[in-house]
Amino acid sequence: MRGEEPGIIAAATQARKKTDDAFRHQTDNPAMGVRLEWDGKPKQVERISLPFQTVETINESRATRERDEGSLLRGDGMRDDSWRNLLIWGDNKLVMSSLLKEFAGHIKLVYIDPPFDTGTDFSFRVDVGDDILTKAPSILEEHAYRDTWRGGRSSYLAMMYVRIVLIHELLSDDGALYLHCAPNVSHYLKVVCDEIFGADRALAEIVWKRVSGHGDAKRWSPVHEVILCYTKSSNFVWNPPREALTDEYAEGKYVNDDGDGRGPYQLDNITSPNPRPNMTYEWQGYPSPPKGWRYSLATMNELDAEGRIHKPTDKTKRPRLKRYLEENEGRLVDDVWTDIPPVNSQALERSGYDTQKPLALLDRIIETATNSGDLVADLFCGSGTTAVAAERLDRRWIACDLGRFAIHTTRKRLLNIPDCQPFEIRNLGSYERQRWRQESGNGALRGYLDTILAFYRAESIEGFQHLHGRKAGRMVHIGATDAPVTIDEAEEVMDELADNGIESCDILGWEWEMGLHDTIGERARRRGLDVRTLQIPREVMERTVQEADAVRFFELAYVDLDVRRQRQEGKVVLKDFAIPSEDLIPPQVREQITRWSDLIDYWSVDFDHGDGVFHNEWQAYRTKAVPVLATESDWHEYPKVGTYAIVVKIIDIFGNDTTKLAEVTIK
Repeated sequence: MRGEEPGIIAAATQARKKTDDAFRHQTDNPAMGVRLEWDGKPKQVERISLPFQTVETINESRATRERDEGSLLRGDGMRDDSWRNLLIWGDNKLVMSSLLKEFAGHIKLVYIDPPFDTGTDFSFRVDVGDDILTKAPSILEEHAYRDTWRGGRSSYLAMMYVRIVLIHELLSDDGALYLHCAPNVSHYLKVVCDEIFGADRALAEIVWKRVSGHGDAKRWSPVHEVILCYTKSSNFVWNPPREALTDEYAEGKYVNDDGDGRGPYQLDNITSPNPRPNMTYEWQGYPSPPKGWRYSLATMNELDAEGRIHKPTDKTKRPRLKRYLEENEGRLVDDVWTDIPPVNSQALERSGYDTQKPLALLDRIIETATNSGDLVADLFCGSGTTAVAAERLDRRWIACDLGRFAIHTTRKRLLNIPDCQPFEIRNLGSYERQRWRQESGNGALRGYLDTILAFYRAESIEGFQHLHGRKAGRMVHIGATDAPVTIDEAEEVMDELADNGIESCDILGWEWEMGLHDTIGERARRRGLDVRTLQIPREVMERTVQEADAVRFFELAYVDLDVRRQRQEGKVVLKDFAIPSEDLIPPQVREQITRWSDLIDYWSVDFDHGDGVFHNEWQAYRTKAVPVLATESDWHEYPKVGTYAIVVKIIDIFGNDTTKLAEVTIK
């Protein structure tokens, strides 16, 4: 087994121990007033900084490419600056603590919508052929949800407490947190936020009417959710939100029109609500109101000269101010929001997530709490609505989620935005796995191997160099946490199989050398061996061995493709795709699969792969407008002659990704 370089993790852990006192959130502050206590409340917040790994870069969206196809003005989609928005796959606690080094005090707005304790179904729907597959949440997501609520309110509050502390540190001095939650926990979270931000930093408790009444005669119908708003300081960004006037309101209130081209207006009071002796004067024969006028004499005369004052012929009646409809910017929005409906089943923005929030909701929050170019973060990004809204509103953004399909869905939604700015997909990759080995007591090689074997339901064996276990008559080899399984490593495994007269083996890996899966099967067959490659799922880092039955190891998918060339251009044509584990497909959905492309949800191409990072230069996926998946890429023009490596990434309907290496020679 190759790899095994724990230095970065050891250094990060040691640094955390040395600086913990400097970062620790003080829960025993004697000046603090009311605070919430519960069993298991964290006494300190761990801050371990792990390096991020960039796994994909995207410089141009599909929507931009299709809009500008053939245009002489088409550019490379890059901004002038070096900023790249970030879409991060991983545990948000680790992600946030790793973001602190670069982003502490720099994020203007954090919106989070953590899991509710309401039995919410976190499944989502994926188009498969002419049918729709309802995809259950991954084991990892289910496990995270169960861990969050396993101890009831106590475990939920412990989870949220740590994350709110980290959010507070990430926020800029003029930043704000908008915390979306259910009414059954909002009061607990409010006290937690009071402790961390300070009770005087509570800006609002917004009530969002999400649905209409359910007609339950035995209880008040639950129709709302709560959004808690806290600011880092008294100096925060605030762009007052306004709600457009309805036609009914305008027609009912603006009933006057002088025919002077200024349009309809309504009459408004110009008397002072409070006693103002200096505003007490007679004006053009109209006696002063008991408390005086609202405006000074000079202002009254200016308004009159502009034709803004209605003067009754009866001097015993009060003059009134003309307020024109065209000047009304709308009603200032209060803390009860009834004007934003949920995402309905037919909405174009619907992504398939039942918990998806409407773009209008995030538009209002982002426009209110930030300005153009500010940095927005969503650490429970789900279907990606915050990132999409931020992108459309010209804000920079960071989005994070634990679910693989959440990251995939967010990526697709962003790629559907014309002029979507460049972004990177990152994770903590091998560093997170190394940390798991140390934290779980699997730092020693044998302990790590035995843990993976236990999850795979295989027995441990001794006496071999590259063969670590046995399952159902097949040998098992396990790849390292900090390095991909290489072709040379697989050859060494096959050498040991052949030397010992063994015919079959399963190779388990976290990551794979590019091109390994394409060649290893054929190499094994030439030697009379049966070798399978299976992905070690991230779930093993979140589960105990006693829960091994719930963890699935997926065999890598089969891909067949052609690379075509004409002059200085190349293109990719998919020919076949197969999922070895077809038992994962529900029978009713399997019946709807009429072609191999029905199993693909998304695919993309890096036409010149060379630095270890997948550069997404072209992508295809289904949309409501175009439900048929394209199986041929666009032509890509190469700048000069030579041989280029092409990498194709395919994501199947279950969210698993497969890569295929090919090449093209430009002559």
